[in-house]
Formats: sequence, C-alpha cells, structure tokens
Amino acid sequence: MFPFILRRLAQAVLVMVCVALLAFMLFQHVGDPVVFLLGQDATPDQIRALRADLGLDQPFVVQFWHFLANAAQGEFGISLRQGAKVSRLIAERLPATLELAFVAAALALALGIPMGVYAALQRGSVVSQMFMMVSLLGVSLPTFLIGILLILVFSVNLGWFPSFGRGDVVQVGWWSTGLLSPQGWHHIILPAATLAIFQLTLIMRLVRAEMLEVLRTDYIKFARARGLSNRAVHFGHALKNTLVPVMTITGLQLGGLIAFAIITETVFQWPGMGLLFIQAVTFADIPVMAAYLCLIALIFVVINLIVDLLYFVVDPRLRVEKTGTHG
Repeated sequence: MFPFILRRLAQAVLVMVCVALLAFMLFQHVGDPVVFLLGQDATPDQIRALRADLGLDQPFVVQFWHFLANAAQGEFGISLRQGAKVSRLIAERLPATLELAFVAAALALALGIPMGVYAALQRGSVVSQMFMMVSLLGVSLPTFLIGILLILVFSVNLGWFPSFGRGDVVQVGWWSTGLLSPQGWHHIILPAATLAIFQLTLIMRLVRAEMLEVLRTDYIKFARARGLSNRAVHFGHALKNTLVPVMTITGLQLGGLIAFAIITETVFQWPGMGLLFIQAVTFADIPVMAAYLCLIALIFVVINLIVDLLYFVVDPRLRVEKTGTHG
C-alpha cells in the first residue's frame, strides 16, 4: 500500500500546484491589488513603493514561488475588503462550513442508504414508488429553491425553525461549534436539510441501482442455494459489495458539500466560507478568493485519498489483486 500512497500524494501535489497557479493568476488578471489598497487617488510614487513592498515588481516565476511558499504555510496575505489576515478570516469561517457539511452528509447517509436498500428489496411497493418520486423531485429542484421553500414552510408559516444565522456557539480552543448548544442545533436543521436533499436522493438512487445489480450476481445465487436467510444475503453479502461505489460518490459529494455550500450559506446567511467567498467576489477581494480555491482543492484531494484507502478496507478483492501484482 505504501507505493500506492506515494503515487496518490505525488498526484495530490501536482493538483495543488495547478490550482495554486490558477489562484495566483487571479492576482495578475482580476484588478490590481495596489489600487484596491491605496485607492484611486494614490500618487505614482506611492504605487511604486507599495508594489516593491509587496514584491509585485519581481518576475512572474519569482512571485509565483513566493505565493507557493506562503500558501504552503497557510498565508495568503491581507483581505482587501476587511483589512485582516486571510488565514484568520478562513479560520473563523471554516468551522461553520465544515459543521454544516458534515451534518448534511450524515443526514444524507443515514436516510439515503436505508431508503435505497428498501427501494431495491421492495421494488413494487407503494412506499418504494414514493421514494423514487421524491428522489426525482430532490434531483430536479435547485438548492436555492429548496431552501426558500423550507424557510417559507417551517420558518414563516409554522415558525418551527429560524431562517438565518448560526445561533449560539461554544468555543473549544480555536474551534467554534454550535453542535454543543440546543440553539445551535435549532439553527442548523434547515440549512443542513437543504444541503442534504440532493445528496440524499443521489445516494438513495445509487444504492438502489447497485443493490439490484449485486442481487443478480452468481455469488448471491450461490449464497441462497446454501440456505442462507434473506437477512444474511441482503445485509451480509449484497449491501457490503454495494458500498464501494457508494463510498466513491459519498466522498466526492462531501467535498462538493463543502465547496458548493455557497448557495445554502447565502440563502440562510450562514456565516461560513461560502458566504465569505460570495462577499469576496462582490468586492473583488482576490486574496480571499485565492485562499478559498486552494483550500477547497486541498479538501477534495484529502477526501479522495481517504476514499481510495477505504477501498482496501471494504473490498478484500483489491488487497488480493495488489498482493498478486507484487508477487
């Protein structure tokens, strides 16, 4: 497994360098940060002095190398809009986004897998048909519309949940969490449900399709011929082999939840990285935009590596193939 990990790490480094190059190009082509910092009334001497202080008068390769070195340390400069270090702004907003994404992912998995299994094992039932109809709606409706509908029903009409904000948070060291307070849970339910609905329907449909495919294989027929109970066949054999593609999609979707929580955070005014990124785009805050791109790429790379390693745990055939290859 060690050579496999090394190959994945090399690929990860290459991906991160490419993303860093794209992020760095923002500084070159999306406005001049010196003008943002000094304003339109700055004199030529002030502009030249600040460009020299920031290293913007150096060759492109030298600037990119300094950018890479600083990015590796988590430093992306000063926010042009808020005048604070970008690393501090990201650290303040990151807990809220991760919290929202993980609650949404847990909700999608906790409901999507059982619903998919039921829809596969009870294909002709009324409940199964309802699940498929609801899943079609969940895949078709855009996230912002789902969020607005949930606010209209559960916040405006019923008054059960708040429609914006994060609620009370508890500081655990530098990390802030709302999951340790009742009000925090009260605030996270609607945005987490909004973010989870698409993932839930996707997981349900995937589990159903994979489960039906696995149930048609020869080894399932052989397990039935041995006299194993339906419970043992369905959950001991079929479901376990269904989980490999589900893990792939779930891993990628978790990265997607973190990266594309922008819309949900904007609808619910959730104080996470997505809302910070929207504000940065509005004000052309390039350092924040660059930091966001690099961080999201890093999250995707780490999640993909974890998913690849989990394959060896879930599917013994991969371990056998690797052993046979080295032998």
